[in-house]
Amino acid sequence: MSTATSTPASPAARPATYRSVFAVGEFRLLFGGNLMYVLGFTFEILGLSVLVYAQTRSAFLASFAYSMGFAPQVLGGAFLTALADRLAPRTVITAGLLLRAVPGLLIGAVPGMPVAVMLVLVAAAASIAPVFTAAISGLLADVLDGDQYVLGRSALGLLSSSGQILGLGVAGAILAVLPARWLLLAAGAALVLSALIRRGIRPRPARTAGPVSVSSTVRATMAGNRQLLSDRRIRGLMLALWLPLAFGSGAESLVVPYVRLLGEPASAAGPLLAAGPAGMMAGQWVIGRFFRPAVRERLAFPLALLTCLPWLLFLARPPLALAAAAMFAGGFGTAYILGIQQPFLHSVPSGLRGQAFGLNSTGAMTGQGMGPWLMGALAAVLGPAGAMAASGGAGIACTLALFRSLTGRVAGPGDQGPYGRAAGMSNSLLLARRVPRGRGARP
Repeated sequence: MSTATSTPASPAARPATYRSVFAVGEFRLLFGGNLMYVLGFTFEILGLSVLVYAQTRSAFLASFAYSMGFAPQVLGGAFLTALADRLAPRTVITAGLLLRAVPGLLIGAVPGMPVAVMLVLVAAAASIAPVFTAAISGLLADVLDGDQYVLGRSALGLLSSSGQILGLGVAGAILAVLPARWLLLAAGAALVLSALIRRGIRPRPARTAGPVSVSSTVRATMAGNRQLLSDRRIRGLMLALWLPLAFGSGAESLVVPYVRLLGEPASAAGPLLAAGPAGMMAGQWVIGRFFRPAVRERLAFPLALLTCLPWLLFLARPPLALAAAAMFAGGFGTAYILGIQQPFLHSVPSGLRGQAFGLNSTGAMTGQGMGPWLMGALAAVLGPAGAMAASGGAGIACTLALFRSLTGRVAGPGDQGPYGRAAGMSNSLLLARRVPRGRGARP
């Protein structure tokens, strides 16, 4: 019997705990930096929206300003993420965060800045976000081994949800006593602090060699994206990470029209909108904490169905309490992503790891941005309840179509056997036992 098979202490082979994840010093730095990033991002998009509305009294421009923190990321994901692998991770992360802090600091420091200039600054900074977020995601797999990586992703997901709630609360308190530009200054300061915290991460070399000029970066990014998407296994896992969440986001965007349909005041949407993130946090905690890696992977498909299934209930126009329970259940189902994180990591070539995470993040952001637009248009025809149910139905159809990807039955180009790269094994626990990994090793 091999040593790798018989050694139960191997961190890649045994289920991790959140305590063991936070025992890793570099992860604590990543976590603390992410907290400041989420706060800074939340402060910026809210402060910008409030400031633009105060200057223009245009609800459309305020909404457009809010979207500027999201939409331009598609450009960075499509053309720039090769930098995440061609430069040293710490350099990319630090420089990216400092550049991301510039709009908040400038807008906050220059009263009366024209709206067009503010929007251009935020859009330009947002377009580089996929580069440093890709570098952070790729670095996480170097910092954490085996199942620790999955729980590390879970902890960062929990932080994202809770950090946004905290950020909105703090931002509201700041806006209650200070002008909106002070909130933008706070956003810039939080992003600078995020960069400084991550300077504590130890230096690592770039994952792959190559020039970093604009033209070569664009060509390399587009070529890398084509390579990733041409792999059936990687493409299927990415679609599984994108589509159920996109349709859930589309349905969630109709909550305010739905509560008005029931004859309730718009303020009644608050508890419903909180139910989804609450379910998401509960799902990440329960599935991450109490289920072994192999079980998480087997649960990926049913949990993905659960993400979309409760929205069918809205066709019957349930009362608020039942609607909140349905949204909580849908949020809980999003824990399916924990079951496919490790297979996704192992399917990606090591030289494209950062770019793969950047492309995945960009696709998820795009899907969750387009979902509300599509469902809003559909609501004009079917009404909010009908559109919410249709969104759930479409999500279920996509999940069923992705059954093989969600259950590990899609092989990549170089894989042997029907179950992919692990030679017939669909779960990462068995893979870890067959292929031991040291800290910093690439899959």
